[in-house]
Amino acid sequence: MSVVIYMPLKDGGVDCWRPVHADLVSDDVYEITVEQEPAGEAWAFAPRSLVRCREHIFEDGTQGLLAFQLASSA
Repeated sequence: MSVVIYMPLKDGGVDCWRPVHADLVSDDVYEITVEQEPAGEAWAFAPRSLVRCREHIFEDGTQGLLAFQLASSA
């Protein structure tokens, strides 16, 4: 199942996230389906990585799945 997860951006000085598409692999593990980072961005996890996600409440009160850790396997 494809969903939107939020990718932490590195080196921004403030907390920033990029919405990216990912496929549910199992439980809290998602595979990022994006092939390439946009120019000028540094993502916390590489495109096509398996990542663990958890629910997160953002500063504006919205909720979403935040990638927080590489998953070693599904």
